[in-house]
Amino acid sequence: MLDYLFAALSPLNIFLAFLGVAAGTIIGSIPGLTATMAVAVLVPVTFAMSPESALILLGAIYTGAIYGGAYAAILLNTPGTPSAIGTTFDGYPMAKRGDGDLAVSVACLSSLVGGIVGALALLMLAPPLAEAALAFGPVEYFWLAIFGLSLIAALSTGDFLKGLIGAAFGILISMIGISETSAEVRFTFGSNTLLGGIETVSALIGLYCVPVLIELAARPGRHLEEPEKTRGFRLPEAIGIVVKEKVNVLRSSVIGTLVGALPGAGGSIAGLVAYSEARRNGRGEPAYGQGNPGGIVATESANNATVGGGFIPTLVLGIPGTPPDAVILGALLVQGVRTGPTLFADGSSIVYTFIFGLLLATFLMLPVGLLIGRFAYRAIVQAPKAGLVPVVAFMTVIGSFAIRNSLADVGIMVVLGIIGWIATRRGFAVSPIVLGLILGRIAEEGFVQSWTIGDAMGNVWGQFFGRPLSMVIIALTLLSFLYPFLPRLKQIATRQTPVEIAERVRATPGAIARDLLSIAVMATIAVVAIVQCASLNPEAAVFPRTIAIGMLVLCGLAALKTLVTRHVVEDRSDGSTPRRIGVPLAMAIAVVLVPVAGFATAGIVMGLLLMLCAEHERRTGRSWAMLAVGVAVIILIFTLIFREALSVPLPTGALF
Repeated sequence: MLDYLFAALSPLNIFLAFLGVAAGTIIGSIPGLTATMAVAVLVPVTFAMSPESALILLGAIYTGAIYGGAYAAILLNTPGTPSAIGTTFDGYPMAKRGDGDLAVSVACLSSLVGGIVGALALLMLAPPLAEAALAFGPVEYFWLAIFGLSLIAALSTGDFLKGLIGAAFGILISMIGISETSAEVRFTFGSNTLLGGIETVSALIGLYCVPVLIELAARPGRHLEEPEKTRGFRLPEAIGIVVKEKVNVLRSSVIGTLVGALPGAGGSIAGLVAYSEARRNGRGEPAYGQGNPGGIVATESANNATVGGGFIPTLVLGIPGTPPDAVILGALLVQGVRTGPTLFADGSSIVYTFIFGLLLATFLMLPVGLLIGRFAYRAIVQAPKAGLVPVVAFMTVIGSFAIRNSLADVGIMVVLGIIGWIATRRGFAVSPIVLGLILGRIAEEGFVQSWTIGDAMGNVWGQFFGRPLSMVIIALTLLSFLYPFLPRLKQIATRQTPVEIAERVRATPGAIARDLLSIAVMATIAVVAIVQCASLNPEAAVFPRTIAIGMLVLCGLAALKTLVTRHVVEDRSDGSTPRRIGVPLAMAIAVVLVPVAGFATAGIVMGLLLMLCAEHERRTGRSWAMLAVGVAVIILIFTLIFREALSVPLPTGALF
């Protein structure tokens, strides 16, 4: 083993690990540029390298990209990668109160611990964990997705029914396009644009980032509170938090490793499951979802543990554990390396050198992550809002385009952003919608396969509820659903009036009418889905019809609750309505202009329009000119990087 360790510590491999972590962190921090894209873009660079060095570079990029997603999650409330969704729940509230630097350091330390646990599991437990992963069949994947959805109970205690309705809406959105189980076209309404379905990362950007940009432009206050004095990395505080959360970080790292070892599960599920367990067991103030560092610890340790966990089935079975693993597996095949059970014996020099290199990259993530995170925090805190809004908006547009080189994805991103903003105003939290969108396809595939097998065996009920592993996951799901409501149930059992009920104020007739209207819109969507399912074959219709019927029932219960309790959950915060309208309008104008004027020109036009929307203070002509030049230069730089360095075919426009 020492020989492999020394081989991993060669100057070339140390340099490649450092370069990979830095590049991955920067790419992962940009909304839209996922870990998969970060790895795929740099795969051609590895073809001239030895297999060991190539694996170390790709593994380092993967590690850095997963961590890099935390920056946007904490500072912009937008997950840079899907695995950082849970980081937004507490990271952004921490940043809002002036602790963004601490949140970044906590994320870095948690990622370090999670990465180490995942890599050690790959080193010592790969074969047995790979065999355990094979015990998961379609029904277990279905229940695992439902377990992930159980997080709704923790996220929607303000209005649990609206959370469930939002999740059902997200699942129906994920059903748009060609069915993966029957290859039948669904819910496209004759549009060729929707044939490819709703791209998940573009949807995440729209649902999370666009509402933030709308509110940034609408309100005169600062984006984040600027600290009174420079506080550095706040590393001692961060270390203290991670030590205090030692059970949380270890439990989440183990969850991340186990979920990562399940082929196709990925870091988003791992992060959500770990967050759910942390919140279920969490104590202290502030509460989870309001800026508790434990939420960051859980998500970041879990999603980074999936890096090592995902390599377990990839290397032992030749089955990619996560999408980036699939890209890395392809790079290995090009080099002539055949993965499988014999790789650890026949190719031990390659495998063990890579594992030690992965550990090296994980340790390098601490200094690299802290330095880049400190720069990102200071840049975002100190940036004028009139400069921040257009730059972030352009990043969301170009990032959404780069995923599938499609302007349609950018348009869908903007539309979903508007939907997300309206839903938030009406009391439908975005996070349950996102959970449904991410887990919908996984749940459907497991559900349909299990239903088909059970129907063929004449025992559908036994297929879903007769397997021991399924029963364990079901029990955990029920516990996660019920746990947030135990204090209220205890108060009801002891005939005490819950505090939140005692403090409720009856809503005005106008608020009740708005709430009923929003519920009616959701019910209409469910009815449309049910009608559309009538023309589909049974395999394509069974899951969305089930979800739509459940959504319709939930809408009825939500309407009844509103009428009986006269209590409404909605957001009526102040802000400029014209400025709110201006943000998505400027982004839509950019989408229309791209085919005519090119990406850079359209981006600059959008940037100038958003500057006018976001600026609330008086500026001199010179100040406006300097700000406009700065925004234009940044947009041009991003355009060149994407076109030249990342080889994204950005349209140059008919005029040019």
